[in-house]
Amino acid sequence: MDQTVTLSHSAAARVAAIAEKQGKPAILRLSVEGGGCSGFQYKFGLAEAPEADDAVAETDGVRLVVDSVSLDLVSGCVVDYVESLGGAAFRVENPQAAAGCGCGSSFSV
Repeated sequence: MDQTVTLSHSAAARVAAIAEKQGKPAILRLSVEGGGCSGFQYKFGLAEAPEADDAVAETDGVRLVVDSVSLDLVSGCVVDYVESLGGAAFRVENPQAAAGCGCGSSFSV
């Protein structure tokens, strides 16, 4: 894909560590579902392999895959992994989001 979605180095390192512990390929799937407090919510999970219509970005040998429907809502975003006093989580910096919630896991366009 033409890097319309980017995986940060810290997110790639975290995905690699989780995948190694679970004995799975280092492939993070990002999808968007209806719901959450702002209308849409991000969903993350490890994937066994990219699907035929997935967009794929790679950072440090770790792949980020996004289905074609979700890509319309997250194009241009950066997936990061952040650790803070409140905990650690993957965070999506989405330039298309008009509004979001405090937890950072849902958004509206």
